[in-house]
Amino acid sequence: QVQLHESGGGLVQAGGSLRLSCAASGSIFSTNVIGWYRQAPGKAREFVASITTASSTYYADSVKGRFTISRDNPNNMVYLQMNSLKSEDTAVYYCNGGYQSRVYWGQGTQVTVSS
Repeated sequence: QVQLHESGGGLVQAGGSLRLSCAASGSIFSTNVIGWYRQAPGKAREFVASITTASSTYYADSVKGRFTISRDNPNNMVYLQMNSLKSEDTAVYYCNGGYQSRVYWGQGTQVTVSS
């Protein structure tokens, strides 16, 4: 009923592109913000990008100009287009959203950038 599911991760060469998808339940998708976060081994989970119901977007400085977040309202989907990938972008990527004062996370999808 209340869930998120990421897909689209994989192995890519530095400088390449990848698009991640987040399928959200309607209850989560109807909230103000859906976000993308990432976590590398031994590192804290960090903010990557977010998008509001009005399609306002926000980006971490480390990805600004390279990543683009978007949403497809009829299909309850949020996307993260990643261009000009760097080895430092290697991490597990998660999408999240809130509903009834709780935060929900997907299982994550692995992105590995080779150099």
